[in-house]
Amino acid sequence: MSSFCDLRPDVTPITLAAALQAAPDAKLVHTGAAGLDTLVSGITLDNRDCDAGWIFVALGGATNHGIRFATAAVTAGAVAVLTDAAGAQQAEEVAELQQLNIPLLTVAEPRLAAANIARALHQDPAAKLKTFAVTGTNGKTTTTYLARSIFEKCFGETALCGTVETSVGAVRFESERTTAEAPVLYRFLDLAAQSGSQVAVVETSSHAVSFGRVKGVVFDVAGFTNLQHDHLDFYGDMETYFAAKLQLFTPEYTRHGVICVDDEWGERLAAAAQVPVTTYSALSNKPADWRVTAIHTDKELYRTVFTVVDPAGTEHTVSMPILGHVNVQNIMIALIGAVHLGADLATAIAAVGDAAQVPGRMQVINPQPQAGHPLVIVDYAHTPESLAAVLETAREMTRGQLIAIFGTDGDRDPSKRVPLAAAGARHADVVWITDENPRTEDPVSIREQLLTGVRQVRPGLKGVTEITTCRRDALRQAIMAAGAGDVVMITGKGVETYQDIQGIKHAYSDIEVAAEILRQLPRQA
Repeated sequence: MSSFCDLRPDVTPITLAAALQAAPDAKLVHTGAAGLDTLVSGITLDNRDCDAGWIFVALGGATNHGIRFATAAVTAGAVAVLTDAAGAQQAEEVAELQQLNIPLLTVAEPRLAAANIARALHQDPAAKLKTFAVTGTNGKTTTTYLARSIFEKCFGETALCGTVETSVGAVRFESERTTAEAPVLYRFLDLAAQSGSQVAVVETSSHAVSFGRVKGVVFDVAGFTNLQHDHLDFYGDMETYFAAKLQLFTPEYTRHGVICVDDEWGERLAAAAQVPVTTYSALSNKPADWRVTAIHTDKELYRTVFTVVDPAGTEHTVSMPILGHVNVQNIMIALIGAVHLGADLATAIAAVGDAAQVPGRMQVINPQPQAGHPLVIVDYAHTPESLAAVLETAREMTRGQLIAIFGTDGDRDPSKRVPLAAAGARHADVVWITDENPRTEDPVSIREQLLTGVRQVRPGLKGVTEITTCRRDALRQAIMAAGAGDVVMITGKGVETYQDIQGIKHAYSDIEVAAEILRQLPRQA
């Protein structure tokens, strides 16, 4: 497994003066030995990522300013430091840079300047590829994985940058965030072009647009899945959240939009987008350019089968090896996106049939349960709407009881906790409340908020168990209590390999723990 530090495309050095043409408001605080003639070949926001000949960009932080790490960046090879006015006022750090004879510059918005400089250094690599972005509250990761699978059949090598992983050529690593910071994203795109990739798929969060992580990238196609209750701790209200999503569908960021109009937000986005859009409806029968009908689940083969009606009115039968009606919404973005990128529709539909399982998304742990064992599924669902959707899908697979295990994240939007738990209580027969990533919050308080939501549906808490020990114990007790014909739905973490408790990330995986528990269950004759 590599890391983002291994994204090292070949770059032709340019002078600092040439680089700063992309940041015209830059002001020299200290000239340094070579001044604007200094040759630069990279740019980074992270001193640990710094290499010889790079510009280090020192950002302000919640508790510390990045200028504190400037000397470490210079030790690693940085030849210039770019910061804001606050960074330039850190006397001790600035004095150290002056002693090192390193150019120090200020700009009003270092993050945006970093994006523009990265674009110049890498010579607009997005223009050398077919590019595809996906945004939305839920479904982004699933859609990008499905898109990569389809695009590889239609176009060839496809690079991916998203929540779970970043992969390009021989480099693959677990991602630190949904959308990489701009300097890393531009290196990803440049390496994709240099390594022979035909397409780059980028999972694009609203934060990525708000923080300028995709600044300067104009995607060929951008898809929108949905807008649901999440991230209000950052945006404050749904209208502000919507406005952030809408930004992606302007000429600054994309050339064409593919928009799901199953909900009100999608309809509004399609109407307000400032670029040409293609609409589709999958679960609502609403008028759209593309429509989906006759969705059903093949319970024996774990496939979802449906009919696609294209803009000409022609019907096509599609079968995908992914469970869930909501995943029909996701696959449609990838399918329509492939067509807009130049794929033949028949080829794209055939590629859907061979799509790979998306890790941690409706992932069946034991496709052929042992006698007396429940079917166990892991999914990342962590909003009220997504939890309801995956439980509705799991219900189709359930002959006995539907059992839900969930918690919710600490230090994240608390307003979704009550409706999340209410959705779980409404759609499952049995509910197990446990911890997810409490982070610095009191897990007891988080669970109590969840129980408040459960009580809205089940005042007497019938069929509800709160596990106060640990998440592993919740999975063990729930799976052991289930039987043949039951479905145990474990939600919230998906493919995550840690549990964050008081700032410490403990090694933990729902997928691995569930598989281990199933191996230990006694087999029935």
